[in-house]
Amino acid sequence: MTILRLPRKTGAVSALLPVCLAASFAGAPAMAQQSPAQPSDEVQATDGQASPRSEPLELPETEVVASADASAGGLTESYAGDQVARGGRVGILGNQDYMDTPFTSTAYTSKLIQDQQARSVSDIVQNDPSVRVARGFGNMQELYVVRGFPLFSDDISYNGLYGLLPRQYVAAEFIERVEVFRGASAFLNGAAPGGTGIGGTITLLPKRAPNEPLTRLTVGAESGGQEMIAADVGRRFGTENRFGVRLNAAKRAGETGVEDEDQTLDMFALGLDYQGDRLRLSADVGHQYHFLDNPRPSVTPSGGIPSAPDADDNFAQPWTYSKEKQTFGTFRAEYDFAQSVTGWLAAGMRDGEEKNRLSNPTATPSGSTTASRFDNHREDRVYTGEIGLRFRAQTGPVSHEIVTSAAMYDSEEKNAFTFFGPVVGNLYDPFDAPLPTNVTFPGGNLSDPRVTEEIATQSLAIADTLGFFDDRLLVTLGARRQGIETTSYAAATGDRSAHYNAYETTPVAGVVYQLNDELSVYANYIEGLTKGEAAPATANNLPVLNSGASLAPYVAKQTEIGLKYDSGSLGGSIAVFTTERPFGIVEDQVFREGGEQRNRGIELSMFGEPVYGVRLLGGLTLLDAEQKKTLNGANDGNDAIGVPKVQANLGGEWDVPGVQGLTLTSLVVHTGKQYASASNDLRLPSWTRLDLGARYKVQLYERDVTFRARLDNATGRDYWASTGGFPGANYLVLGAPRTLSLSATVDF
Repeated sequence: MTILRLPRKTGAVSALLPVCLAASFAGAPAMAQQSPAQPSDEVQATDGQASPRSEPLELPETEVVASADASAGGLTESYAGDQVARGGRVGILGNQDYMDTPFTSTAYTSKLIQDQQARSVSDIVQNDPSVRVARGFGNMQELYVVRGFPLFSDDISYNGLYGLLPRQYVAAEFIERVEVFRGASAFLNGAAPGGTGIGGTITLLPKRAPNEPLTRLTVGAESGGQEMIAADVGRRFGTENRFGVRLNAAKRAGETGVEDEDQTLDMFALGLDYQGDRLRLSADVGHQYHFLDNPRPSVTPSGGIPSAPDADDNFAQPWTYSKEKQTFGTFRAEYDFAQSVTGWLAAGMRDGEEKNRLSNPTATPSGSTTASRFDNHREDRVYTGEIGLRFRAQTGPVSHEIVTSAAMYDSEEKNAFTFFGPVVGNLYDPFDAPLPTNVTFPGGNLSDPRVTEEIATQSLAIADTLGFFDDRLLVTLGARRQGIETTSYAAATGDRSAHYNAYETTPVAGVVYQLNDELSVYANYIEGLTKGEAAPATANNLPVLNSGASLAPYVAKQTEIGLKYDSGSLGGSIAVFTTERPFGIVEDQVFREGGEQRNRGIELSMFGEPVYGVRLLGGLTLLDAEQKKTLNGANDGNDAIGVPKVQANLGGEWDVPGVQGLTLTSLVVHTGKQYASASNDLRLPSWTRLDLGARYKVQLYERDVTFRARLDNATGRDYWASTGGFPGANYLVLGAPRTLSLSATVDF
């Protein structure tokens, strides 16, 4: 009989509204306090695939005492300190312990998400030394730079499927875990449809009902006036508690720490699961509405880098906004055909709508700005799915974990836009400009956008993980055959402007050897695959003759070696890697493939609780991002835009002796100098940010209550946090101001 056990955990966060708390203290039974030795996540399941190195399943009887997401293995257990897990999803290879895989990744737990009062994915991944947060091109989209390569929020996955999550911003209340996989992954995950993900991928795991009844309320506020309230309810029922329901809802509203910037967010998520003897099912439905009024824009430098304005200043125009509504659903099933054979099926869809009125300025070193008004209306519809089979076998002394899968993705984007102008302003002395009404460039009907892009991908993958010497040596070999079809249409007329349908085979080879109980050494060769870039309309103030044409898919090549350490209380890894990615250039007014960016680096990470009551999380990334094969060799040897040579993070938590339930926290984030031009004549200074916090766990009126406080950018540093994030662009994003967040969470 397989028994999955899971402790109830004290939960999410976001602010302190005592009146609401007092009202919530009437009439619910007390819930037992959790033992410090128990694992951290409230849900020990998701993933959809069994752990490759797990023991064969015993099928006759299963008692369900914890939730699962169509997965026999469930989530990997938390590591000491409960901030990260021992492992996570390695694409189609399923959940693996980090010591057993020839790749590197970090899975951030629900406890870390709650304790840090995370609002979105960017708040969570800021803990990772290989990741920096930027912004999309000309919009308010979150963008993540992994190992020096951009990862659009479009290209993060939800329980293994691309394209399902809200496109620009994902609220933390949707998330059980965030798994950051470092490195190329075309074989493991397939090509990301948005055209990014060369440096790494991010997977979000959904929440599931825990084994104990869960009813949780979180209320909160931030300096500036932002308030929030969130509810989290989970129940298991039916015979042997086989059915699970988890409901999350949250609302945020009010002004942020940036002057006159207002945010409204509404989210809803329903997660269902069923655990049978052989059959496991799960499903999710989610909705998010996100509205930013007067959002502070990005800034493109002209003639030099302007000094960073005050971090709480807002140089947006009052008539700008960003609004999106997204609804998605997923279904996943897993079935054990035999003790050693398991199949799975997953599918999902998303329907989204975005409307924006933005004005992103170009600024001189003196601070004077020019801009256009940009109105945009976008609609997306996405369908995606995957089917796979995993089985285990033994040939003499060699074990085999064989997996095969087929996947598809299909999306349709409708888009219309219009440029108006001009708009003038000043970074350091902002003033309101009248709303421009002079059309400078039309791009379709804003009230009825046309189809502008269709993307379809299909792939087949197969791999075998061979185990030698009682599985101390694991060798993974495999390949994925991937097809990418893209069709582009003119926004104004609907005429087809470009089309290609190309196939690539991306192999993988990985080896990991367990030297002893504490050390594993590994190496891998793996490739990345993205759709080719589209030719721009102009370059060097001249029209591009093949404007709109798309290049063939880009293949990036990665090699990596590393060492992993696990003492039981402190873990970590060191990796040395090289990734080479082609990019397009314009020669004689024709856009073609020609350039190459080579990112070479060393990555060090650590996590755990080396001393009882002291938790550490962080690391160091050293990067050398070199441009090669540029047009006429003009920029050969120069650093790539927006890739710092040094990234360092160090987070710490300290349980204060003698004050039961009190924990002090800190996070230091350092980012080195970044070039803001391909010629390397523009450069941003390095910056270091300090975040401080505290939390206090106590029982009030026989209820578990957790109070949390967090002061981001405690020193009030004014700095440009990033530059670029889109090929060839060098726009600047100002760092967030000093912000105090308070929250209180009550378990009924």
